[in-house]
Amino acid sequence: MKILICGSRGQLGRSLIESLRGHDVEALARDRLDIAHLEQATQAITAFAPHLVINAAAYNDVDAAESAGAEPYLVNALGPRNLALVTARASIPLVHVSTDYVFDGSSSRPYHEYDLPRPLSMYGRSKLAGEQAVKELNPRHYIVRTAWLFHPAGRNFLNTMRSLADRPEIRAVDDQTGSPTYAPHLAEAIARLIKTEAYGTYHLAGQGGATRFQMARLMFSLLGIDVRLLPVSHTEFPAAAARPRYSVMVSIQEPRIELPLWQEEVGSFVRALG
Repeated sequence: MKILICGSRGQLGRSLIESLRGHDVEALARDRLDIAHLEQATQAITAFAPHLVINAAAYNDVDAAESAGAEPYLVNALGPRNLALVTARASIPLVHVSTDYVFDGSSSRPYHEYDLPRPLSMYGRSKLAGEQAVKELNPRHYIVRTAWLFHPAGRNFLNTMRSLADRPEIRAVDDQTGSPTYAPHLAEAIARLIKTEAYGTYHLAGQGGATRFQMARLMFSLLGIDVRLLPVSHTEFPAAAARPRYSVMVSIQEPRIELPLWQEEVGSFVRALG
């Protein structure tokens, strides 16, 4: 299968290239394809003539999005809209990756695919707008919501914690709970999903819920690093954007594609560090 990946330099983009090795893959970063421009999207898809397009491109600086004007919508909403238009015209399926931040975090149970989104932040609202555009314009779509992504390379919470390990004390938020997800496992799940032709919305994230404090504690334990790690409230880290208090996700969608438990996700991350 010929597959075009948009957003190839991110954690998920790099992982998708690896998980889709058996396919004919064209992976484009933003300097080669800015999905916010319809003409570029049209040219890239026309030139490569893929059988499937995966959109892993995103504006994901959650706090900066609050004061970035239209930029988050250009990447997270207009970009998916452009891809949906072009792929629909060519009768090509589109995979669009979204986020747990489309939910407000007020639930007392894990969110499934049929729960009503209510984003709290500009980032969340822009991602929801992207979802809606894809749904409206291309019926052959897979919308994949994921959460708290991490990879041995790139900027993410666990790598930040590793970089702070020589400090006498580290603080990590312990009153916000989500679904930690190892990027290579998500990429493998997407590779399985696109074989099904079962279009729709899917929650693909590490099973179970954890706080960032719990993630960091497990990582340091597995690495054998003795560090003073303190659980704190999110209020100790003032942020421009509101985040969901509880955004654990679960899938009830068929076919059922489940990622490992979040503890196994962190374990796979540690093993990959060598």
